[in-house]
Amino acid sequence: MLSAESLKKIDRELAKYPPDQRQSAVMAALAIAQDEKSWLSPEVMQDVADYIGMPAVAVQEVATFYNMYNLAPCGKYKLTVCTNLPCQLSGGELAAEHLKQKLGIGFRETTADGRFTLMEGECMGACGDAPVLLVNNKRMESFMSNEKLDALIAELK
Repeated sequence: MLSAESLKKIDRELAKYPPDQRQSAVMAALAIAQDEKSWLSPEVMQDVADYIGMPAVAVQEVATFYNMYNLAPCGKYKLTVCTNLPCQLSGGELAAEHLKQKLGIGFRETTADGRFTLMEGECMGACGDAPVLLVNNKRMESFMSNEKLDALIAELK
C-alpha cells in the first residue's frame, strides 16, 4: 500500500478535478506511486485504481501506454535516450552506443550493480538540444557528447 504521504499528494491531484472526473488524476497518481515504490507492480496499480475509484485495467492501460512508467524494477538511475529521428540525426544513436559500451548493457537492461537501466524513448520535445536523454524521467540532459555522457555517469556513480 502507498504511504500516507503519497496518498496526501494524490489527494492534492484529485482536488484539481470535479468529483466525477477523478480518473483525470491517474497519470499524476501513477507518477507519485512510482516515486515512492520505484516501479509500478500490478499491486501498486491496483492500489492506485482502488484509491482513485477506477477499473484496474484502465490504470494499466495508462501505465503501459506511456514509457515514463516503470513496469518492472529498474536501476537507481533510469537513463532514457531519445531515439527519435531528430535526435538520431544529431548523434542520438552514437550517444546510445557510447552508453551501451560504457555501462556494458543494452536497452531495457540494468547493470549488475543495480545502478543504471538504459531505455530508449520517443521524442522528448527538445529537438534543438539533440541528442537528449532523461534521468529518472525528471532531469533532461542536452547535447550529449561522449564527454558529457562520461561526466554524467561519473556524477551518478
